[in-house]
Amino acid sequence: MSFKTGLELTEMQNMRVPEDDNISNDSNDFTEGENGQMNSKFIADRESRRSLTNSHLEKKKCDEYIAGTTSLGMSVFNLSNAIMGSGILGLAYALANTGILLFSLLLISVTLLSIYSINLLLICSKETGCMVYEKLGEQVFGTPGKVIVFGATSLQNVGAMLSYLFIVKNELPSAIKFLMGEEDNFLAWYVDGRLLVVAVTFCIILPLCLLKNLGYLGYTSGFSLTCMVFFLIVVIYKKFEKHCRLQETNATASFLLNSTDLCEAKYITFNSKTVYALPTIAFAFVCHPSVLPIYSELKDRSPKRMQMVSKISFFAMFVMYFLTAVFGYLTFYETVESNLLHKYKSKGDILILTVRVAVITAVILTVPVLFFTVRSSIFELARKTKFHLFRHIWVTLILLVIINLLVIFIPSMKDIFGVVGVTSANMLIFILPSSLYLKITHQDGSRLMQRIWASLFLALGILFSLISIPLVIYDWVN
Repeated sequence: MSFKTGLELTEMQNMRVPEDDNISNDSNDFTEGENGQMNSKFIADRESRRSLTNSHLEKKKCDEYIAGTTSLGMSVFNLSNAIMGSGILGLAYALANTGILLFSLLLISVTLLSIYSINLLLICSKETGCMVYEKLGEQVFGTPGKVIVFGATSLQNVGAMLSYLFIVKNELPSAIKFLMGEEDNFLAWYVDGRLLVVAVTFCIILPLCLLKNLGYLGYTSGFSLTCMVFFLIVVIYKKFEKHCRLQETNATASFLLNSTDLCEAKYITFNSKTVYALPTIAFAFVCHPSVLPIYSELKDRSPKRMQMVSKISFFAMFVMYFLTAVFGYLTFYETVESNLLHKYKSKGDILILTVRVAVITAVILTVPVLFFTVRSSIFELARKTKFHLFRHIWVTLILLVIINLLVIFIPSMKDIFGVVGVTSANMLIFILPSSLYLKITHQDGSRLMQRIWASLFLALGILFSLISIPLVIYDWVN
């Protein structure tokens, strides 16, 4: 029996209806020959109903139906903003360590698998009525499910915040040096990236995070997406500005210029850094914590309409990701870094400086939105949802201090992409949606084929963890 059927039976039980005596009286409408059989049937049905409503299916649906007001087009825009993030800056590095063909295969695969996982998530939401990921986990798996979902979504959001602040740490010093007219090798305490990220955190981000409601910061999502589109345009333009940008390589690396294949694209590559490719791509596509809120606001919502939203959004982001990775790689080839923006020198180049400042501004304004989500999840987990000013302040300060320490001591963005990609991204894309679906439909024999596909999807996520986590750890050790 499906999870939904059990929930409907529970709702029927809670209604004020006549008890068993009225049911048995209905048997008078039948002939005496049929009376005994019908009474037996009603008794059997009644006992079956009692046993079902006393089982785990006794849970009610999470939420009442509230009509959405957001159009399909705006929902596509919102989901695209949720997908787009700092992961776009690491895709060229992933391509350089896999090759164009292998990277294309991985990017297409993760795109299709992400769409499928959102489909499973929408089915689970429809069956349970839950529009919040943590509540969905609690509804299906109880408190452990709520804790696991909280851990995965929080780690994903914290990883995104770390990557954003890492951009501030790397790019803000270069922008300040350019505005001051100083050389790249200029050293002063006020252009130290570590001090700058702390200053930005406590002068700009902290006041925004202390606000009781950060809903209005959602307007910055459109600006952030516009900045990334501008970044893509500049990446494509810079590729054609010079045939091979590696001609600018300094004297310390001049021996590289003797290589005949220095500016030749490689189609398949395997090295010690290839292990970071799949986690980086997975990190770039994770948007699952935002799917249910966007779905709840969709006008005339249905799983089919939301699937259309997800397909359009993922296709648009696939195009942006692919073009950014390919043209970024074809600009710097083997010397590309985990932060593509860091490879462009802003000295004397107003266009690059503009891109750098735009991206820095966008990520600074996006951090409070993610921070607000993490803090709200912590309060929800602790069941402290009522606003308390003192608790609000000290939790904010503690989290920001921890995040800043991580940003200061983490060596590169590839480590952030690697850790988050093989843990929370894998959980949110593969393991959680398939596990929730299999649990909800475990008694529904009519969905055998769908359950087989979901089981294979779950096995793929587990296999990805078993392979990727040891390789990432091995790369750290060596």
